[in-house]
Amino acid sequence: MEIQLAVAKINKHGTMESGDTLESVERPNGGQTVVMADALVENHFAKVVSSAVVRTVTSRIAEGVRDGAAIRAASDALFTDHNGQVGSYLNVISVDLQTCTVVISRNNPTPTYVCMQDRIENLSGECSPIGLSRNIKPSIVEIPLEVGLTVLSFTEGLIKAGQNSGLTFELVTLLESLLDEQEPSAQSIADTILYEAIRMDNNQPQNDMSLVVLRVMPRSADSIRKMIIHLPYGQPDCPC
Repeated sequence: MEIQLAVAKINKHGTMESGDTLESVERPNGGQTVVMADALVENHFAKVVSSAVVRTVTSRIAEGVRDGAAIRAASDALFTDHNGQVGSYLNVISVDLQTCTVVISRNNPTPTYVCMQDRIENLSGECSPIGLSRNIKPSIVEIPLEVGLTVLSFTEGLIKAGQNSGLTFELVTLLESLLDEQEPSAQSIADTILYEAIRMDNNQPQNDMSLVVLRVMPRSADSIRKMIIHLPYGQPDCPC
């Protein structure tokens, strides 16, 4: 089988920087982890907070610490640094090749969708953002790796697309239609969902939007590992 991990994100319209931070790290015992943080503060400080959270989690995972312990370390560090006055939503999606599972960890009330065997499950149980108190734990679900498994996780800005115009983003319906196509890639799913969210905001996103898509596909023709980064640069009034 082949495991695909794709991310897509865009800043709030008119801002130079997103308060969401996403990073990926290899697991020392085999596999890959994507960490996505959405700080519960505004302006430039949001990026400072979300970046610090992601750095803490990824560094612990790179050292071989389990996901839950890495998340608790990030929460305790955020609580200590800001006296419990600053929080962050956090999602961690890991492909653990040691256990042959996908581990989904959430400190975010925004749902994560898990698609397998022609059904979509909504992971939206109660969980708390990190950093607001001590001993905060993530909600963790572990799923065996199998061909056809798809996981979609995102920040709350995505699901709010269209609200200012009185529209509702029918994300599950869109996801179902994409999965009905023949073997869509993780990146094509991520791109299509984000483009639709932007369209619903009249091409002027009203919030930072970020999403992660994981897909388990049939084995590809080669054994080459690949990562592609597309980073648009420059603003309309910038000569870059």
